[in-house]
Amino acid sequence: MKSALFEKKTIDIQRKRITVAFVWVASAAVIGLLCGLIGAAFAKSIGFVTYLRESNSFLIWLLPLGGLASAGIYKLTKTEGIGTDRVLESERGEAKVPLVLLPVIFVASCITHLFGGSAGKEGAALQLGAAIARIVSRFSKIDSRVLTACGMAGLFSAVFGTPVGACVFAAEVAIVGRVSVRSILPAFTSSIVAHIISVALDVAPERFVMGLVPDFGVGVLCRVLAVTAAVGFASFVFCNLLHGGEHLFQKIFKNPFVRIAVGGCVLVVLTLIFGMDYNGGGMTVIERIFDEYYVRPEAFLLKIIFTVITVAAGYKGGEIVPSFFIGASLGAVLSPIIGLPVGFGAALGMTAFFSGVTNCPLAAAVMSVELFGEKGFVFFFAASLVAKAVSGKISLYHKQIV
Repeated sequence: MKSALFEKKTIDIQRKRITVAFVWVASAAVIGLLCGLIGAAFAKSIGFVTYLRESNSFLIWLLPLGGLASAGIYKLTKTEGIGTDRVLESERGEAKVPLVLLPVIFVASCITHLFGGSAGKEGAALQLGAAIARIVSRFSKIDSRVLTACGMAGLFSAVFGTPVGACVFAAEVAIVGRVSVRSILPAFTSSIVAHIISVALDVAPERFVMGLVPDFGVGVLCRVLAVTAAVGFASFVFCNLLHGGEHLFQKIFKNPFVRIAVGGCVLVVLTLIFGMDYNGGGMTVIERIFDEYYVRPEAFLLKIIFTVITVAAGYKGGEIVPSFFIGASLGAVLSPIIGLPVGFGAALGMTAFFSGVTNCPLAAAVMSVELFGEKGFVFFFAASLVAKAVSGKISLYHKQIV
């Protein structure tokens, strides 16, 4: 009798678990569908305005005015100061992302890219995904923290085309050192669905051909670690400059409209001096590195300067694509000095810098396979760990918990 009751109770528990898992996966799939549609629209919009800027160089002169428009939108919608940090707080259940942020960050990011601010699209993608998750949470009883991770993974996957890396990043980024295991399945579901939708809508995943990969050996590994340690230190410097630049701009220019206009004027002057390679995310330069195996030695430093001013002034977008630029260009410069192939060094630099600035070595390692292929994975995994160790606790995000 007791055995029968025990078996019935066990079956009931299993049924309940299966039901809950089904609801979680179904909710995640809905988020993935929405993320795929909106992510594709966002990626295409960023691509279109980037094409307009590169085809019409005079648009850089309008960057200060674009900044004023962006600041005005945030002022009118009362979303000043709300960004990726709010998303991380939302994933931990500490705050909520306002729904109005969805159109606001979409438009503000397009403004930044149209007129030449040095920003990416990952920050906007995470915010868009969190806003979508907030919408779905109104109709679902699933933990909002899990849904936020689904939104982050879905939009990241739709925009970058790295579904597994996006899933791991969403589970890893909020609290460094603790991967949210319960978020993995729903986040992966959302990520895969969003990826399928975005590809179907002709959003090409980011992929790079790095060329020759050295055979594994102690000597090669030591050279790899030397390059990635240098890149890890550069990521530490970059994060400190970003935070210091934001503090300095806010201290000197207390009015956000003055701050963003001044920052825009500085960027216009820098563009006139150094050219347009450092405006926007910089994906064109990254592709050129892998195609031509060449980059100017000072490129990584100039991109740091452009990005710090852009972010400090208040322009919206993200810092991941500029981070890819900095890591790839620095890796491409350092690698031939110690006898590593340029394309391989650029790939190492991208992976290491991403790990260093996000404190997400697992996501960086996984993403390296999606971006460059599985060959040489042991080097990329080592690079992710070393860069994280060298960069320490600092990251792009103020509200990330270590």
